[in-house]
Order: sequence, then C-alpha cells, then structure tokens
Amino acid sequence: MRKIRVVGAICVTASSILWLVPSPHAAHAVVIRHGVADSRYLVPEKSIPSLVSLPSEGHGALIAARWVVTVAHAVIDMRARAPGDRYVTINNKRREVVRIVLYPDYETSSEARKKMFEQVKSGDPAEWKKRYDQSMASMRDIALVELKYPVADVLPMPIYRGTAESGNIAEIYGAGATGTDLTGAPDSAPHRGMLRRAENRITNASGPWLRYVFDCDATALPLEGALGGGDSGGPLLIKSAGRWTLAGLTHGLDGSLEDVLHLRAGDLRQGVCGQTFANTRLSFFAQWIDETITST
Repeated sequence: MRKIRVVGAICVTASSILWLVPSPHAAHAVVIRHGVADSRYLVPEKSIPSLVSLPSEGHGALIAARWVVTVAHAVIDMRARAPGDRYVTINNKRREVVRIVLYPDYETSSEARKKMFEQVKSGDPAEWKKRYDQSMASMRDIALVELKYPVADVLPMPIYRGTAESGNIAEIYGAGATGTDLTGAPDSAPHRGMLRRAENRITNASGPWLRYVFDCDATALPLEGALGGGDSGGPLLIKSAGRWTLAGLTHGLDGSLEDVLHLRAGDLRQGVCGQTFANTRLSFFAQWIDETITST
C-alpha cells in the first residue's frame, strides 16, 4: 500500500513532551521529503478557499455558512481572548467568532492527559504506553467555531459521512513550519508560512481516529508527507463519489513504544520513517456536528 511522506523532526526540549498530547503549541504542519522539489508541494491559498486560518497558528475548515470545524486543542487559547480578539481568517478575510464549542468532556480528558505526560519519563515505559493508548481511545479532539456573520464568498466543505476511509489516498494541507525528512522542522521554525499540500494513504480508520504511517520505501506516494509544526486542525481530504470531502483534521504524532524510548533518551525526532500520525475522524463526530449546528 502507498502512503504519504512529508516528514519532520522536533528538537527534544521540555515542550517536546507535547508530541503526543494536544496543546496550543503542539500543532503540526507539512514538511517535505528531501528528494522532491519544494515547489511541488506549494499551492496557492485559492486552491482550497474553505481552509480556515486561526489567529496565530493552526487551521480548520468551513463546513457551513457560519460554522468552522477544527481540533479542540487549537482553539483553547482563543477561548481565553477578549471577544473582539476572537476571529478566524477565511479567503483572506477576517471573520468574527461569537462562540467556541468544545466536544463534551474534552477539557476533563485533556487535563488527565497532561498529568499522565508529567510521568512519561518515569516508571516502566511499556506500562506508560498502555496508559497512553487508553487515553487516545477516549480522547475527542474536536471543536466547532460559530461565526458572527455567514460566509457568502466561499462554499463550505462537505464532510465525509461514510466508514470506508481506510485505504484511501488523503491530501493534507498546512501553512506552518517546514523542513525535510533529513532536517525536520525545528521548534524555532516559524509556525505560519506558505501553504503546502502533501498526500498519504489512510492505513487505519477506527473510533475517533484516522491514521497513516510515514512510509519511506519504494511504495511511497510522489508527494508523501507527514506533520511538522504549526497546523493542527488542518483538513485531511479524501475523494468520495468523485469529489473531495473533509474526512479528518490533523491532530499529531501517535507515538509508539519506540518513540517513548527515544523521548526518554533525549533523541526523539518527529517525522521519521515508520511513525504513525493520528487525525480526528469526522465521520465519527458527524451526528454531534449536526446536532450542535441545528440546535443553535
């Protein structure tokens, strides 16, 4: 099976523990592979007008005239802002935000994960990894953002509502930090830059997550890529009935036991071959999205 390849590494600092836990500063972006020209990944913003940019970093997607969907961890900071400072940018225009709706229990589970990550370097790593897997199974990283005025100049993006995501080639978008599979994207790299697109093949679709593996062998897709830094909530698209639909939102690295051991050793790199990345699965949340929008 062919999969995506745009990869990055994150310098191992105190904040690198956030490689597996949602945080406003653990967003992710497209990093290109070194053997492919960067120009092939770069795309104009008009190529996906329903892409939403959050104030400092991170993305979302317009799914209704007054509604944006994104990952919850990317909008926690915005909720704390004064009402006049809550906004998103769509089609190069600033749009005022009137409400942010986090998925129920997100904040409770997020606090529990933070406490768990405080213990990532202590005890048996295999036991800690089991706790992490349980946390991922219960994590619901999604939020809806309500706009003050309807967006009339951009068509909303249709949501994929089926259950056959696995095996599909996906496109991911991001305008954050970049680098190559050799250099990675360091924490110091700017988290807002030029828009890039990469591709991957979804290897697992279960519960609230879509996953793909960063593949580095001969079966890799031409523009294969992974996540770097600055674009949590960016759209993951798959084709359904001949048109691109919104199937997921970029969440982050879904760490393995090997990643945990590298983190403890101080030499973790995000975006190396064989790593798995998790994306919020919108078909799992379609009913909640519909109910939240229609109940307003």
